[in-house]
Amino acid sequence: MSSIDQEALAKAYNKALTLEKSGKLDEAAEAYRAVLVLDPDDHGGAAVRLASLAQGPTPEKAPVAYVATLFDQHAEAFEKILVDDLGYAVPMMVREMVVRYQPDRMFQRLLDLGCGTGLTGISLSDKAREMIGVDVSTGMLDEAYEKGVYDDLYAGDVVEFLRDIEDDGSSEGGIQGWDLIVSTDVLPYLGALEEKFHHVARCLDQGGVFAFSSETMPDEAFEGDDFKVGPKHRFAHREGYLRSLLEVNGLSIKHFEMIVVRSDEGKPIYGHLVLAAKP
Repeated sequence: MSSIDQEALAKAYNKALTLEKSGKLDEAAEAYRAVLVLDPDDHGGAAVRLASLAQGPTPEKAPVAYVATLFDQHAEAFEKILVDDLGYAVPMMVREMVVRYQPDRMFQRLLDLGCGTGLTGISLSDKAREMIGVDVSTGMLDEAYEKGVYDDLYAGDVVEFLRDIEDDGSSEGGIQGWDLIVSTDVLPYLGALEEKFHHVARCLDQGGVFAFSSETMPDEAFEGDDFKVGPKHRFAHREGYLRSLLEVNGLSIKHFEMIVVRSDEGKPIYGHLVLAAKP
């Protein structure tokens, strides 16, 4: 994209944001649609914003270009923002949940889907012999690499990564199966979860464990849908949807708890902390 195009895109996006903040939602929607014409890959997340304004369909997931751009921009300050400013403590909650389920188990191979800067990896570093992290943001992976907690790191979409793993748990790169798969603060960027949960179940070893977090809203806010983009441009998932996907993929629920995931402008954001096992 040329510098002139970038300037035009920035101008169009700022116009849309200004209209949204001023409450002119119909005009903002038109402006976001203009942004999508300029930037079909949607680095600014215009499609997600349209859905949050009820001015467009709910996408199947947040655009990969948007997620990568968002986290690349905030990689260096990510932990301060998330932990210190927003009170995010899900990685330690996941650790406590996993340890409570199987106190003495040492996992052989852990896969961290959406590893970010490595917060969840650090929390479980003494519970797995080998750890692999996957994230769409190279900036976040750079931060995770500096921590030295993972044995390997892969850049890319987490669902595409799982899709490339063969049924026997191997790939061209020699990747094998896992007995612990974790995914924290990732579902808020994914709407439809059928493919992700299918591949997680397929790639787990027998007796393997899947631990993850989500965000949610009151049931009436979903208006009958399984997932919806909330006012903060993140996907919320209905409890019944998560439970049904685990069941249909043969995963047995061992823990399912409503938690406060983080805060936003001083208000709690609720979600689920879940652990399921492959019999």
